[in-house]
Amino acid sequence: MKLDRITFDPKLMGGKPCIRGMRVTVGTLVGLVASGSTFDDILSAYPYIEIEDIKQALSYAAWRSEEIEMPFLAA
Repeated sequence: MKLDRITFDPKLMGGKPCIRGMRVTVGTLVGLVASGSTFDDILSAYPYIEIEDIKQALSYAAWRSEEIEMPFLAA
């Protein structure tokens, strides 16, 4: 899975995954799609976003949803 448009910077948006170092989070794009916005709607509202950004945001969110968090038990 190619996710080269997803960036992380602790100084930007609290370290949340963002799109190409911009102040647009993966969560913002995924939330827009989840609420019924089409790709065209998003591209119109965010002219600096590209269709591949949206696709990678969705791929990243799907990948993260499959992760399993394992608690550490103190020895």
